[in-house]
Amino acid sequence: MAAGNEVSSTYYIQHHLQNLTFGKHPENGWSLAHSAEEAREMGFWAIHLDTMGWSIAMGLLFIWIFRKAGKAATTGVPSGLQNAVEMVVEFIENLTRATFHGRNPVIAPLALTLFVWILLMNTLKIIPVDYGPELFKRLGVEYMKIVPTTDPNATLGMALGVFCLIIYYSIKVKGAGGFAKELSLTPFNHWALIPFNLVLEVIGLLVKPLGLGLRLFGNMFAGEVIFILIALLPFWAIWLLDVPWAIFHILVVTLQAFIFTTLSVVYLSAAHEHH
Repeated sequence: MAAGNEVSSTYYIQHHLQNLTFGKHPENGWSLAHSAEEAREMGFWAIHLDTMGWSIAMGLLFIWIFRKAGKAATTGVPSGLQNAVEMVVEFIENLTRATFHGRNPVIAPLALTLFVWILLMNTLKIIPVDYGPELFKRLGVEYMKIVPTTDPNATLGMALGVFCLIIYYSIKVKGAGGFAKELSLTPFNHWALIPFNLVLEVIGLLVKPLGLGLRLFGNMFAGEVIFILIALLPFWAIWLLDVPWAIFHILVVTLQAFIFTTLSVVYLSAAHEHH
């Protein structure tokens, strides 16, 4: 009986951590994966439909909320939605002014998009872990992870986008020669140490997107695993632990959105500096 419970618990955890994957299977052509092994065999061509769907849905929700607040904005007594949106915009505006030292009208809207989009995706974690999979199972969908930021493909994808902007603005602001000089003559300004400088600077450059993506993924994935483990406990323990952990995780989801946004702005600020 104990062995059966262990197998059941293992299957439960694996099932809740499995993405709805579509891709090219070596034997069956294009299809949905029915197991983690099939998903791995699809390799590079696999796409996580749940991650894509929920991240796009949260992006559309972000646009709808801010568009609605903008259309209903008034100079009189503001509504609750207008107050909330203005607080977020002001918060991001102050953050950008404090951490970005160049001149670029793109940075503040980018920071606002990153913060709100990641916050909305993270907030999906507050939904009980069984609701999403159970609902979609009844609709005939075998797997469903509703929190996009528990998927490293999503977090590293956003980090890669920020990294591309870092490279773009580094070259645009400093010039290709200036950027190459920064990589080769920092921190030691001597031609004999150029190879050593290049190793240090290239590693430091590559660590930025990795750190951004893996930090967000690691914190959100760990929280998801803890929610799943709590769901395996007896009924009384679930009520005792689930609510406090959910309340604590409200702080975590906000903090992780803030950290990702702040570091992105800091990195882009460094890309705009000439020295």
